[in-house]
Amino acid sequence: MLKAFRKRLENSETLAAFLAGLAARYLGVCERTTKWTIIGRDDLVAATQDGPVLVVMWHERSIMGALHWPAGAGPLSSLYANSPIGRVSGALQRRMGLLPMQMSDRTSNVAASRAVLKRAREGVSIALTGDGPLGPAMALKDAPLEWARVTGMPVFAYAFSTRRFRTLDTWDRMMVPRPFGQGAKVYRRFEAGIPRKMDDADREALRSRFADFLTETMAEADGLARG
Repeated sequence: MLKAFRKRLENSETLAAFLAGLAARYLGVCERTTKWTIIGRDDLVAATQDGPVLVVMWHERSIMGALHWPAGAGPLSSLYANSPIGRVSGALQRRMGLLPMQMSDRTSNVAASRAVLKRAREGVSIALTGDGPLGPAMALKDAPLEWARVTGMPVFAYAFSTRRFRTLDTWDRMMVPRPFGQGAKVYRRFEAGIPRKMDDADREALRSRFADFLTETMAEADGLARG
């Protein structure tokens, strides 16, 4: 039965939109009833006044990302996988007014990068998960570093946390908020920058540094929400 449902979801935009509607209503209640501490949002909005930015998060903390894109920060194009859960995520992003891009397993990295760069040239900010749609968890992929290198866009890390939440039994241990709690949203600019030219050693050093930066951002949100 589960396999049949997944097949229907893979082939039905209507079903994906219906499930996204349910998710949007629930997450909207969580958003409205949580007392949020917000760090760095004004810095993000200010950066977008000069052009698009790249926003990166760990997959574990991505479920509220579409709701937390600030008003006044301009258009945002977010990525979603060609999978049942990915299709629901894409439909949710559309409901939140974002411009989602489906990344097909059959599309080469070069083609995907071209699509992203086209959006960036049009003035659209880009958001993605640093560990991709399938993990491993908190293992930084090439795309954030490569897209930042090629576009020269400012790079921000994002994370949210809440005191009341459920952890899903998934590869990423995704955090799902519960209503009526205390929470935090954190946006941090990666001030080190991404050089245009890197050798392999430079790339791996930067990968480690930026992965630590994402984890530190998540830890800051946790401390604010639960402290």
